[in-house]
Formats: sequence, C-alpha cells, structure tokens
Amino acid sequence: MFEDIELNAIQEENARELVKRLLNMVEQLSREVRELRVENQRLRDENNRLKGEQGKPDIKGNKPQPSPKADHSSETERNKKRVRHTKSKKVEVRIDREEVLKVEAKQLPADAEYKGYETVVVQDIQIKTDNVLFYKEKYYSASRHKTYLAQLPPGYDGQFGPGIKSLILTLYFGVGTSEPKIREFLVNVGVQISSGEVSNLLIQKQEDFHAESEAVYEAGLRSSVWQQSDHTETRKNGQRQHCQVVCNPVYTSYHTRPKADRLTALDVLRQGRKRIFLLNEEAFGYLENVALSNAAREVLPKWRSDTVWEEAAFLKRLDQALPNLNVQQRTAILGAAAVAAYHAEKGVPIVDTLVCDDASVFHWLTRAIMLCWVHDGRAYTKLEPVVALHRQQLEEFRKRYWEYYDQLLAYRKKPTAKERKRLESQFDILFATETGYQDLDQRITKTRTRKTSLLQVLQHPELPLHNNASELAVRQRVRKRDVSFGPRTQLGLQAWDTFMTLADTARKLGISFYAYIHDRVAETKQIPPMSLLVTKRARELNLSGSWG
Repeated sequence: MFEDIELNAIQEENARELVKRLLNMVEQLSREVRELRVENQRLRDENNRLKGEQGKPDIKGNKPQPSPKADHSSETERNKKRVRHTKSKKVEVRIDREEVLKVEAKQLPADAEYKGYETVVVQDIQIKTDNVLFYKEKYYSASRHKTYLAQLPPGYDGQFGPGIKSLILTLYFGVGTSEPKIREFLVNVGVQISSGEVSNLLIQKQEDFHAESEAVYEAGLRSSVWQQSDHTETRKNGQRQHCQVVCNPVYTSYHTRPKADRLTALDVLRQGRKRIFLLNEEAFGYLENVALSNAAREVLPKWRSDTVWEEAAFLKRLDQALPNLNVQQRTAILGAAAVAAYHAEKGVPIVDTLVCDDASVFHWLTRAIMLCWVHDGRAYTKLEPVVALHRQQLEEFRKRYWEYYDQLLAYRKKPTAKERKRLESQFDILFATETGYQDLDQRITKTRTRKTSLLQVLQHPELPLHNNASELAVRQRVRKRDVSFGPRTQLGLQAWDTFMTLADTARKLGISFYAYIHDRVAETKQIPPMSLLVTKRARELNLSGSWG
C-alpha cells in the first residue's frame, strides 16, 4: 500500500504532517480490522457451538508452511553464522572391549606383508535381562531366639534391581517417555512388570533424591547473586498449578505451586521458609506509587519499624486495623512487607539480580532486574505495517537494534569502562529515534523506559542478554506435560520437580543422568553429591565476579 509515497518529496510542512497522520491512521484502522476479524470468527464459532454446530474447521495443508507474520523469532537477525570446527567423535567414545580381526590366511598371496592394524570404533549396546536368583544364607540362634538372614545388595530391594529402576527414572524424566511406553519397552525386553509397579518406582521411596534436589537448589542459589527465572502452567490431578523455574549456568531447579503471584515467587526464592513480613523504609518505598486508601495511608506509617512479623500475626493485625482493604491494596501491602523482610534476612542466599521477562510477579523481588532483549525485540517483530514506508522504517530500525545487541555481546567478552560509557550513550541515541510511524515510535519509547533493566549487563557482564536458559527449562516441563498431562498426586508432583531438577542439572554439569541415577540406586558412590559439583563449577566460572 502506498508503495511510491515519499514524504520528503512533499515540500509544504503542513501537508507533509497531514499525510504522515493519515498513514498512521491507515495503520491503526488496518490493525483494528485484523483484530475484529479474529474476534468475529471467534464469536461465530462460539455461536455455532451453542447451537450444537461446529465452528470453522482448522484444516492444515499436507505441508504447512509457517507464515512469516506468525514467526516472531529473532534467530535470523541476532544469530550470526559461526565457523564450526569438526573433530573426531572417536576421542569421546569410551572403549568397552577390544577385538582383533584377522585376515583369513587362504585369502593372502604369498608376497603379502604384515602392515599392522587399521582401527575402527563401532558403537553398540546390549539390551537384555539380568534376572538374579539370590540364595540368602539363613541362620537361627536358639540362645537368642533370633534369625540371621543375608542382606540383598544395595538397590535390589523389592522385585527389581538397580538397572530397571534407573532405566525407568531415566526414560520418564530424562527422555520424556510416557509410563505406558516404558512398560511396553520393558515387557518387550522380557521384564514382567505392571503399570502400577512402573508408577510406584517413579514416585515411591524417593526421599534421598528429594533431599539431593533441595541441596542442589541451595547450592545453586549460593553459586551466584543473580538467577534466571520463568514459569509455566502445570496440572495436578487435572487442576491448574504453576511451575516456576530458577536457574543459572550450573543448575536448574523446578518448583510447582498452586499460585503464580508475587508471594509464591518469593516463597520459591526463599526455599519454602515460613513467610515473614517487615514494614520498614524499603517496604514503604514500594508502596509509594500504590493507590492505597486514606485509612491505610494513616495507619500503616505507625507500623514503621524493624520488627519482623510472622505471617499469622501480621495478617491478624492487618485484618483488625484495615478490614476494608480491597484485594489489590492488600496484595500490595503483603508483597511489599514480604520482599522487605526477605532482603533483610541474614545467613541465607539473597538474590541480587533476576534475569526474567517483565511479568509483574517478578517486580520488587530483587534489587535489580535484567530484562530479556529477545522478549523486547519480539515486540518489534509483531508490528505488521501495511504502508510500504513504515515497513522500510521498521526494517531499518530492527537492523540497528540487533547491531546494538551484537555490540553488547562483544562487550560481555571484553568489558571496559570506556566501552560501557559508549554503549550507554549509544542506547540513548538509538532509542531516541523518531520515525513518524506511530506504532514503531511508541514501541521505541517503551524500550527507552526500560533502559536501567536492559543495561544491567554493562555493570555486570556475567548477566546473559536473554532469558533463553529458563525458557528452555520451562519448555522441558511443557513437553513433559504434553506427554504425561500431569501427575495425579502431590507425591507425583514432587517427583516431577525433583527429577527434572536433577536431570537438567546433570546435563549442565556434563554428567550422564542414567549414570547418576544408577550410582544413587546401587549406592556405588562414584559420583559426588551434585550440590558439591554445582558449587565447584560455579567457582570455576566465577559467576558473580563483577559484584566483588
């Protein structure tokens, strides 16, 4: 639309401004038409459904091609082609046995001369049962009236040995296989096992793993003063719950809770300790811009102190003094007091900076927030201008946007005070751009208001520019949810969190999840506690070096 229009060619200033406004009106009306079409189709489908009919069928072609407008990824723009150096995979393959292959003598001519060996590495695996019939020695002492019975080796309690137990846990939590398919696989191998037994091996008697998962989270929180976080929906017995992921380069931890509000996010960062509240200067700083009632403005300042309140006492005092608070006001007061109490705690890991999206539940939780550049850039991709001039302006700005992103990536590798100052100045220049395309200018302004959160990396180069790590961890839960829908019991939900934590942490530490599970089940004690490995790796990476 308007392919040949050129604003600079319009000499009269008022006419040029009028055309600019008309073009923005065209964009606005086009956007409203698109939204109304979607809403109209939704209402038609709902109307048909209420009449017992079906809505518009969603028929996909044999080879569906993704629409460019539906693709909001920035992979093409921000990812540069890298020179990849291939190396022999033989170096990484562990050799289990060696075998010499000889040439049959009758094939060799008389003048054949021996020239040594040519090596070939072939990977293979054996899947077979290892059923054991144990003869347990049994003694009886008449004097003590006591029977003495030999003990089974570690991991062999019950009907199944450590190999089956480890394989079931690995397939379900490490690979994402469903319980029916796991049983089907085992039966095909020759294992006699029921569906109930598969389920029990996944969730029953896993206290040691739960304890190690908690230790991993404790070590992970202490490994750096910054963390990444994201959340997604999970269902327990068909009821909606929410899974929050907390991670950094050396670990990942999953936590499923009934709610996804600020207090719940804080509970996760506080490792489930009992809630406490503090109405000090920091708490009132959070409440400055909250629309509180006159009664609250009068009563709350009188509570200002450094006294920490337990949850029951604080809620009782709040109910008695301010019984007419609405939900929003009460939530704000509780959130401000809880966050202030968290920041005042001693002897526990306190997160200084959170790498996350701009969800309101993460606000206030930490001293600073590092917003994701990919999330911010995605908003520009969602703009769909119909005017050719606006498309050109958007394309040019996005190119400059990701060029600046590349400069930030380079700064993370070699940070200097001079480059930090230059990049901060460059940010002001880039996001002061005015194109005349109203939707784009509004988006640029919004990015400019997030300057402090987007440029935390200039002070702390350890911080990633995006939240991909936690989003990938969340995607693992989504895939698990797609395969298994959700656990039915609290014990099953706890198993989901525990083993997904251990599986992703093992991956980051370069440990075989199956080897780790087998080591714990068989009690061979070859792999150190994962929490110690997390701490060791974090020290090697110096994740919080710029914080001093």
